Amino acid sequence: MRRGPVKELGWGSRFGLIMAMAGNAVGLGNFLRFPGQAAPYGGAFMVPYFLALILIGIPLAWIEWSIGRRGGAYKHGTTPGMFYRLWKHPISKYLGIFGILLPAMVGVYYIYIESWALGYAWQMATGMLRGKHTYEEMKASFGSYVGTANAGLISFSSVSYSFFIIAFLINIFVLGRGIAKGIEIVAKYCMPVLIVLGMILAVRVLTLPPRGENQTVSHGLAQIWRLSPQDFQTLMRPHVWIAATGQIFFTLSVGLGMVHTYASYLKKKHDLTLNGLTACATNEFVEVVLGGSIVIPAAVIFFGVERAREIVAMDGTFAIGFYALPLIFEQIPYGEIFGVMWFFLLFLAGLTSSMAMFTPLLVFLEDELQIDRRVGVLLVAFFAFIMMQPVILFQHHKVLDELDYWMGTFGLVLFVAIETVVFSWIFGVDKGWEELHLGAELKIPRIYYYIMKYVTPVFAVGLVVWFCYDGLLEKITMKNVASEDVPYIWLARIMILLMASFLMWGVWYAWQTHPKFFEDEEDTKSENSDDIKTIEDALS
Repeated sequence: MRRGPVKELGWGSRFGLIMAMAGNAVGLGNFLRFPGQAAPYGGAFMVPYFLALILIGIPLAWIEWSIGRRGGAYKHGTTPGMFYRLWKHPISKYLGIFGILLPAMVGVYYIYIESWALGYAWQMATGMLRGKHTYEEMKASFGSYVGTANAGLISFSSVSYSFFIIAFLINIFVLGRGIAKGIEIVAKYCMPVLIVLGMILAVRVLTLPPRGENQTVSHGLAQIWRLSPQDFQTLMRPHVWIAATGQIFFTLSVGLGMVHTYASYLKKKHDLTLNGLTACATNEFVEVVLGGSIVIPAAVIFFGVERAREIVAMDGTFAIGFYALPLIFEQIPYGEIFGVMWFFLLFLAGLTSSMAMFTPLLVFLEDELQIDRRVGVLLVAFFAFIMMQPVILFQHHKVLDELDYWMGTFGLVLFVAIETVVFSWIFGVDKGWEELHLGAELKIPRIYYYIMKYVTPVFAVGLVVWFCYDGLLEKITMKNVASEDVPYIWLARIMILLMASFLMWGVWYAWQTHPKFFEDEEDTKSENSDDIKTIEDALS
């Protein structure tokens, strides 16, 4: 049989695994997207949020850990091969390309956004944001930083681009180091530092003095935790449930393929249930406790409830983080120090997620196309860098927003529906339940058997149907797109199609050249397959 490069042995420690899985989930969305999603709906948001976490998010995490470990036993580190092992149908492996396409294309714009935080940490440290006393001034400063303030044909800022290069090189360096020597080491140090910084900032915000009758810490926390009589009417609106479920998908990084690749390095003796739950709990602590205690309370204290909601509604979820909070830090004692902490925290949160985004693509090149790791890293770095340029240079023409919708929103929901149906209904919950509990230290309550079988897949499919009903046709036809942005929207779509076409070719090529894909399970998997394959690889 043809053999590729020696596959990494996997995770060095349980702590490293949990920190890496939690870091994969913890990202910019925990501190920016979550407050932006919750603020418009008040306390009504948290009801569907926690229901979605319990009924959709945690079961999905377990499903993806199970799919990943099972695929890893067959030396598949990505979802095309994993899906084929769940469903021996020609289409299954092509459905699996979503688990490579989505994280790679999200990474194309995510690293650029992550670099903003690194740049702003530097600006806070050097005092470059001093002297800005209004929200409008801080907003204009951000536009100048990213190059959109006076953009002509392109949006460009040498300062912003310099920090993008730094962030990009850091990600590629970690990617090239692999799982144990790169991702695990970074996660083991970055995640504790991130949590400590978050706790310091939360304490500082929660001890801020009131600035008005309705501008207190309690009023800020009430925007998340108080459920008023009016909020029960809000709960009747489908968009609240859609937003809450979408946030759960996004915050746990399910439906993106990265969890599958991480889990492929686990062996049958490794626990999935307790480790998966611990990673989810760590992410929720960071998002709900830390993220919910910093951004919204601070904004309410300095701007008031209505103005804080207005900021999010008009300028989006990044407005509070990059416009409002720097202004707040300018007005409190030692604000520059806390500002550096805030933006460095955001950078670490972004890094722990982005360093995983190109990992499925690299592993696909190694495992299925038999490309040497060093060559694979160079190829990924080269093509990722090329595809990032339109995001940066044409940001003012909505290239970033278009990629985010198709890859980070609709594509994510679609892939969740696909994988839950394949796992629960085609592969079968009975076999899936058995796979999940191999080596388990935590026995999952039986109710989750039925949740995985009925609730999670039905809800996921229903969510896709809702997206198709609620404006998908208008999005496809670019009904509300300005005429000057149309060519750039097409550019974003062509980028997606090119990557998808390459992956489809790659899957076809792998299936034509690798006999292991056509072998029966009895020939490729034994009780001790993990250890046997490791020894064989080392000898080869």
